[in-house]
Amino acid sequence: MERSSGLSNGREVSEDDFSVITLRPLELSDIDDFMVWATDEKVPRFCTWEPYASKEEGLNFIKNVVLPHPWFMAICLENRPIGSISVTSNSGNDRCRGELGYVLGSRYWGKGIVTQAVKLVADIIFKEWTHLERLEALVDVENVASQRVLEKAGFQREGVLRKYFILKGRSKDMVMFALLSTDWRT
Repeated sequence: MERSSGLSNGREVSEDDFSVITLRPLELSDIDDFMVWATDEKVPRFCTWEPYASKEEGLNFIKNVVLPHPWFMAICLENRPIGSISVTSNSGNDRCRGELGYVLGSRYWGKGIVTQAVKLVADIIFKEWTHLERLEALVDVENVASQRVLEKAGFQREGVLRKYFILKGRSKDMVMFALLSTDWRT
């Protein structure tokens, strides 16, 4: 049964309507929502981290990594975080490039939410960071769902970087995806 959870843009929105997502800074007060995906065994399969074991661990991550990060946002449904997305900028000669990363609670997989979030980020980041010419994402070759997200969001698959990254003790082949500021609609 679909439950109504309010109005958005003048239309009724149900809690099962995933077409209305927003991005906002992730805050310490979001710890309970953060822990839903941070403790989920399925979520970090292709991430560098393992599921969080305690709320304290989550709070430390938000304090020490998220809050000082220049562009780290919660992916929200009805203003409740269900995942996160970030852009990490480079410096020096690599300043023209930024790296995209995202994670989403497994309950929301396969619903187009991350594709929407990636498109929102592209709309925002190329305007906010005018020096940015290239938004990159590295994806494990086995993470087909994430590859589809990026393709649907307009990223170009540029190639496979063999034995590029050690993830959880194994060297992994990674697929490089990129979106150029000149490719993106502004």
